[in-house]
Amino acid sequence: MLEFLGYCFSVLIGVVLGLLGGGGSILSIPILVYLFGIEPVIASAYSLFIVGTTSLVGAVPKYREHLVNLKTGILFGIPSILSIFVTRHWIVPAIPPVIFQIDSFELTKRGLLLGLFALLMVLASFQLIRSKREMSSDNRKFRVFLVIVEGTLIGYLTGLVGAGGGFLIIPALVFLTGLPFKTAVGTSLFIIAVNSLIGFLGDLLNHSIQWSFLLTVTLLAVVGILIGNFFSRRIAALYLRKAFGWFTLVVGIWILVKEFLLS
Repeated sequence: MLEFLGYCFSVLIGVVLGLLGGGGSILSIPILVYLFGIEPVIASAYSLFIVGTTSLVGAVPKYREHLVNLKTGILFGIPSILSIFVTRHWIVPAIPPVIFQIDSFELTKRGLLLGLFALLMVLASFQLIRSKREMSSDNRKFRVFLVIVEGTLIGYLTGLVGAGGGFLIIPALVFLTGLPFKTAVGTSLFIIAVNSLIGFLGDLLNHSIQWSFLLTVTLLAVVGILIGNFFSRRIAALYLRKAFGWFTLVVGIWILVKEFLLS
């Protein structure tokens, strides 16, 4: 039953990416860990492939609509690519199974990765819930240094927890490069695709991959992003962001409670 629900919810991964330009990993990692029972490190690797492939498919129609700024995407993406590959290939495998233990409390590798991911979900939810209008900026300066720093940090977070980072990338593009919101969404999909797939390459060297399962979930997510792209032209993004923000907050808190209070 849980596995059946996992396949059904896999479509939503793509729908969310198509509608909002981010948030796919907010669904993919909980689905992989709690519905399919996959260990968190492997789940984060699978999430990178699922979200990366789905974002790449979603970026194609955005590019045709001139909503992808390749120059900005490449400048943002290069430091992210380097950071995420180093993180996935060397840093994540180097984290010990038990990080530290104080009396009865034990922080494990699973707890660290899921805990950081849940905190990222909670922080992202605040941004989504508080949004009262479409994100915009009066800034028209391209802040190259800050873009590179932001790209490096987001690459590290993406590599560590397997999250594409769309809700961090989009504000950075709007406020640091002056891109319009819709162009930032399209460019975000391009960056997420490149970052995630490069990060997954780092995992190919460290893990055995269940390709039949991974491709099935990815295909369902790709169907979802085609649906999301279709409805993104017909549904007000503001209401979608708020609703998804509350969902993200609830799931993030649930993961924290399950991993640290109920385990």
